[in-house]
Amino acid sequence: MLAEMAELYGDITRPGMPTATAADFAPPAGGFLVGFEDEEAVCCGGFKPLPDGACEIKRMYVVPAARGRGLGAVLLHALEDAARAAGYRVARLDAGPRQPGVARMYRAQGYRDIANFNGNLVATYFGERDLTAGAVSDPAGAG
Repeated sequence: MLAEMAELYGDITRPGMPTATAADFAPPAGGFLVGFEDEEAVCCGGFKPLPDGACEIKRMYVVPAARGRGLGAVLLHALEDAARAAGYRVARLDAGPRQPGVARMYRAQGYRDIANFNGNLVATYFGERDLTAGAVSDPAGAG
């Protein structure tokens, strides 16, 4: 994931970028999930606490061979469920301009556009979702 993002945006772990470290994702305030098919990792993502009590979903990734089958939406819902279980009521996330399908998927899953909440230098889409509102009717994001 980091190699692919570096091709698109440069080093996303450079100073000034929002962090997404193992410490950020550490329970009980954070979490990180990995999805498998036939014992092979095909997707991953995590959530971390934000200072205002919301969480931020970070490092969502689906391997190229598994894209186009709705795994991004499945992963997003699993992360939301895990964040909800950790006590979060609001989730935020971002996406860069070279991944327009990601922002479309987030919007299809109920995220509303918000202002830059995390100071991300390369993101152009910022979204927020009320986790108490329940599931979205189109889990595959086919919109």
